[in-house]
Amino acid sequence: MDKMRKKNWTERGFAVILCLALVLGSGMGISLQSSGATAGISHQSSEAATGTGAQPGRSESETKLDGRLHAKAAVLLDMDSGRVLYEKNGSEILPMASTTKIMTCIVALEEGNQEDIVTASAYAAGQPKVHLGMQKGMKYQMKDLLYSLMLESHNDSAVAIAEHIGSRELGLPAEEERTREESQEAVKVFCDKMTKKARELGCQDTCFLTPNGLDAEVEDEKGEIRKHSTTAPELARIMRYCITQSAKKEDFLEITKEPSYAFADTEGKCNYSCINHNALLTMLEGAVSGKTGFTSQAGFCYVGALDRDGKQFVLALLACGWPGHKSWKWEDCRALFSYGLENYEYHEFSPEVRISPVYVENGASESGNPWEEVRLMPQKEKEDVELRLLTKEGESVNAFVTMKEQIEAPVTFGTEIGTVTYRLSDGDGREWKLGCEKLYINRKILKKDFSFVFCYIWKNFLL
Repeated sequence: MDKMRKKNWTERGFAVILCLALVLGSGMGISLQSSGATAGISHQSSEAATGTGAQPGRSESETKLDGRLHAKAAVLLDMDSGRVLYEKNGSEILPMASTTKIMTCIVALEEGNQEDIVTASAYAAGQPKVHLGMQKGMKYQMKDLLYSLMLESHNDSAVAIAEHIGSRELGLPAEEERTREESQEAVKVFCDKMTKKARELGCQDTCFLTPNGLDAEVEDEKGEIRKHSTTAPELARIMRYCITQSAKKEDFLEITKEPSYAFADTEGKCNYSCINHNALLTMLEGAVSGKTGFTSQAGFCYVGALDRDGKQFVLALLACGWPGHKSWKWEDCRALFSYGLENYEYHEFSPEVRISPVYVENGASESGNPWEEVRLMPQKEKEDVELRLLTKEGESVNAFVTMKEQIEAPVTFGTEIGTVTYRLSDGDGREWKLGCEKLYINRKILKKDFSFVFCYIWKNFLL
């Protein structure tokens, strides 16, 4: 009996020593089993996809289109996703003439009131042709000037609108009493709003210095010259915002689709008739909206949209010829829209997502066994991802998983562990990020501490 008791106490003593060793080992950050973990892992689905660092290529159809276009810079966007389907010299910063007025119009709609009465200042009345012909002190309804702006591209209407909205923040005297400098200050405030809106849309290379698109440049505080300019992709992005994303998109479309519009000043002294100069509205079936432009530096420019056969596109053309070649922009529009209609169709994609379990270092197992390894399967925000995208032959959608291979206990519910990024590959070495979702842990894991280990040993060895 004494030998039996001695043996039991020996086993219990050994268990206590083991318990202390386990706890001390855990406290020092020593794992019971090596996980072989690295800082993180990254893999993609079984579909083939090129790396993001691959050099962009040009397909045969794009190369052919390059040679057909007259514009120095051009772009075709999928209106639905905003993806660039084709671009020529897309990063080149160029003046954009009166295509500027799409931003003038949408900012005025968002920040102004169409029922406002706008009074012409001497500065607004002095704008060069093309102009409405307003005189200092004449009053107009904001709505009427917006039609003048977009249908006839009147430069004085653009400045009167900009000055009306910009002056609200400055406390300036009435328009009839303002100096040229005061009017210019109000217009600058409005142009800054235009540039700010461009930045909000992700347009980093766009600079608005005039509300009517006349060529301009200024020296900034760093001594650098800034010009009134944009890129073809950014101009198209602004148009996409105007007709699909802005809270005032319906008003914008109503104005820019109107074939003609008549109005008078508020006193009824002068009557005006405006004709829409966006010939594409009658030239091409499905044309939705657009704006022409021309200055001596910008050449002919155009931005417009098409909705046909369930597909929607936005295009932009910069430096598309000079006088003598006024029709080139319409030829380029036909070529670009035809390219989109002929090469792109809607397809459904359900990319495979492969996720590996994550090792929880010093995690307390549900069984209570301190020797048991704890691994958890991360969860996605959405169980199944189905994408409907406008794509051409050879394009595919791939899922890329980037996640930690191990984490340290304790773990709280909802702990982010990584991301799944969905990318579209065109087969020519180019990729577009479509979106991403988070990977997270959907349960709570306690840390393996003294009480956890002692409880296990007490139950299994000491009782």
